Amino acid sequence: MTTAGARVGGATAGGAPWAAVPLRLRSAAVLTLASLAGLLMFLWPLLVRVRMDAEVVQPPFVFVLLLPVVILVCLAEFTEGGMDSKVLAMLGVLTAINAVMRGLSAGMAGIELVFFLLILGGRVFGAGFGFVLGCTSLFASALLTAGVGPWLPFQMLASAWVGMGAGLLPRRVTGRREIALLVVYGIVAAYAFGLVMNMSSWPFALGIEVPGHSGGLSFVPGAPLLENLHRFGVYTLLTSTGSWDTGRAITNTIALVLLGPAVLTTLRRAVRRATVVRP
Repeated sequence: MTTAGARVGGATAGGAPWAAVPLRLRSAAVLTLASLAGLLMFLWPLLVRVRMDAEVVQPPFVFVLLLPVVILVCLAEFTEGGMDSKVLAMLGVLTAINAVMRGLSAGMAGIELVFFLLILGGRVFGAGFGFVLGCTSLFASALLTAGVGPWLPFQMLASAWVGMGAGLLPRRVTGRREIALLVVYGIVAAYAFGLVMNMSSWPFALGIEVPGHSGGLSFVPGAPLLENLHRFGVYTLLTSTGSWDTGRAITNTIALVLLGPAVLTTLRRAVRRATVVRP
């Protein structure tokens, strides 16, 4: 039984796909604030200020402690909101599949099988669901592969942004154009994920250059912003863009083209069977 004008079957009356879990105003506000806080945590190297005579620069580890708190707040908000038992069950299934696929691919040469399903899940179930799926998928896969470390909260938040962005894509694009849109997004997300993860680990990988010491492509506290961005850009190009990020983009493209239509159909069929009334 459905109400007049109800959205059933994953599409509106005009045939455009809709989000199975719409993002409420309060959830959107929490997500926005958490994303801004998370962005500051990723960009902490650009915010570091040290004394000119400092020999060692300690990174602000308080950011690493705050990041899991931000993620937990978002998870609690979305779980309390529009996610009923059926949606939570779907979240558990997709999380388990993503965790296994990430363990199988292990990120070798940039081959990451976790992102294409994350993108499709966010597309069908909405931005809030995609955000939570990104967090839970990376956390579960880290437990399976013994990949728990200080980098995990950053990976969880970056993956959450990938799922959230997929849920925010235009809804009226359907058919082959929808797959093309998701492929373009998958490529952009692959490079964006590598970019923000490199920013979070850049000072740890090369150290922080203190005035009077030579550091090559290391971060220089107090240097002009453009100079540090230039150093970071060269570092990213040499270590990530042409290898890991490109491999991730190719993997996303192939998976979305070959498996995207079938997975989208399956997920939307699951929505039709789970949803009785959608105001």
